Amino acid sequence: MLSAKSLFEEILDHDASFRLFCSIAAGGEAQGGWENARIAALVPESQRELGPKIARHGADEDKHGRIFHALLKKRNLPPAEVPHDTDYTMLLEENGIGLSHARLQSGTPLSERDIITYLAHSRVTEQRASEQMRMLRHYFGDHPDVGRAVKMISNDEDNHLAYCHEELLRLAREGHGRLIQRTLRECALAEIVVYRDVSLAVMAHMGALLGWPRPKSAALAAGIRAMYAWERLAGWHRMVSLKTPERRNALGGAPAPAPGFA
Repeated sequence: MLSAKSLFEEILDHDASFRLFCSIAAGGEAQGGWENARIAALVPESQRELGPKIARHGADEDKHGRIFHALLKKRNLPPAEVPHDTDYTMLLEENGIGLSHARLQSGTPLSERDIITYLAHSRVTEQRASEQMRMLRHYFGDHPDVGRAVKMISNDEDNHLAYCHEELLRLAREGHGRLIQRTLRECALAEIVVYRDVSLAVMAHMGALLGWPRPKSAALAAGIRAMYAWERLAGWHRMVSLKTPERRNALGGAPAPAPGFA
């Protein structure tokens, strides 16, 4: 019987699929680190207090990338080339979600509207990251190879999500509520399409590496499409709601160290 646990066990236990999994994850985290560092450098004067928090967010993402590279090194595996159709971060940009590389490379200070775009994009994608890492933590928190890394990254992702809620609520109180809700909705509806397509691509690449029979690959693809249908109908709403987080000022300090990894 197919289950999330058995699927990931199969991926983690095979060198080629583990190599691709860690390489995809490391690439996305490194890209997020770069983007947050640029945004922190370009934050407008009106939002200057956000600068250190955005920089902390970027430092966490860089740390996660190093953790995934450390997991590869532990198994004596070199990083794999990341297929374009599995590059979640770049595909989000290509679909107009978040701030473009051209905008971040220009060196021009960002506007408050840009900061709202960044935070809305982060609120949606960090929801996805938090859910994925909680799932991995549930199944593999005690795994001898990846357990400690999964717990560490999961905690950071929960912090990032809390930070997005808190800052968007602050901006809503300052009069940006309608823009925030509109931007969140646009981001969420676009993200679920990209996530579906990336999930299908990742499973196709994993299936080729692991030699999955056609019925198994078809069943997994059907499950991904069914999840998309649910998200398109109603599930996207969880990505646009805002509430005061239990973790307050979650990115107000220095990044947590990752001894043994990075």
